Amino acid sequence: MAVIKWRLKWREIIPKLRDYTAWKYNQLALTARSLTYNEHMSQSYAVDFLLEPIFWFVDNFASYLGRVFVFCVTVLTTAVVAIAYWVGLPYWWQRSPYTTVFLVIFGNWLLLNIIFHYYMGVATSPGYPPHGSMIAEAASICKKCISPKPPRTHHCSVCDRCVLAMDHHCPWLNNCVGYYNARHFYLYMAYMVAGVAFVIIAGIDIGYQVIWVNDTGGIITHNDPDLIGHPVRMNQSGVLVPVKVIVEYDSINSPREHELPVPPITETQRIAAHPWKRKAVVFMAFTCVSVLFALGTLTIMHGKNVGRGETSVEAHINASLRKTQGDSFRNPYDFGRRKNWKLFLGLTQGRTFARHVLLPSRHAPAGSGLTWHTVHDTAEDWP
Repeated sequence: MAVIKWRLKWREIIPKLRDYTAWKYNQLALTARSLTYNEHMSQSYAVDFLLEPIFWFVDNFASYLGRVFVFCVTVLTTAVVAIAYWVGLPYWWQRSPYTTVFLVIFGNWLLLNIIFHYYMGVATSPGYPPHGSMIAEAASICKKCISPKPPRTHHCSVCDRCVLAMDHHCPWLNNCVGYYNARHFYLYMAYMVAGVAFVIIAGIDIGYQVIWVNDTGGIITHNDPDLIGHPVRMNQSGVLVPVKVIVEYDSINSPREHELPVPPITETQRIAAHPWKRKAVVFMAFTCVSVLFALGTLTIMHGKNVGRGETSVEAHINASLRKTQGDSFRNPYDFGRRKNWKLFLGLTQGRTFARHVLLPSRHAPAGSGLTWHTVHDTAEDWP
């Protein structure tokens, strides 16, 4: 009888199996890469491909969303102002009528500038290169418009046209921020930040008393106001009734009269006891703090760009150039912080800060946005 014994050489089989699996995987990977080969493939290309649906959504629906954002800004601003008058005005009038008059004047000055610059930012065209004409100052050709592009001009994919000195497309304005409305956009942000900071400072005690302390002073929605500030007793029916007269007798049985002290009800206690006013204070606190941090950050960022004489688009471009060129790179439109701010605010031709910045002004920036002075123009000093 013959006996057959099988002996598997595992030490030889496992490496061969591993090599065969790796070879099949590489074969499939090479086939897939051959079918999807792209000479321009890179990490940036892949990111752009993945973000293409977002770009498509922005290009097709940003104009409609912009109208919704403008409506939201209008409603929120109106709500904050209405609550300030409804809740804050009685509070400050009880504390000091003279302070109230000052706060109303100062607050309405801020509100006037906010409304004016927001409207001008929405309604003012940012400026576009002229179509159908030769532009001698053109620095390049726009690949999307197929038209001459002056210096500092960039193409907006939402507006689908080139914008002079484009900073960015702002959905909250439903408009591009460019050469002619950049000042209104920045001053709107600055005055809005100042406005919400003013509301927070003026209402910080209201917020503390209403949200944190929550002292209603005994005022409850279903309480009888006659019970407030008086001792109470329960009658035979089990109902609380005020004790307004306490009859006591002295040693000779003569009635003694008492004046019961009634604690005064403050305006913050009335606000805390009022359900809608309390909700309004919570809404104001959340809205104003959120706007202060969000818009305050943007104001600081754009302020730094203005001080360096560059737009938001140019800030990214110049950052890349500084990395590649090092100290040899210099922004040709950077005239120094003081002069950059004067040019941005349009404080040229005798205009003053008090009249044309602290008060609403429709003045346009100097120039046409097609040609620009640079730091290399030594023949003419401007403004």
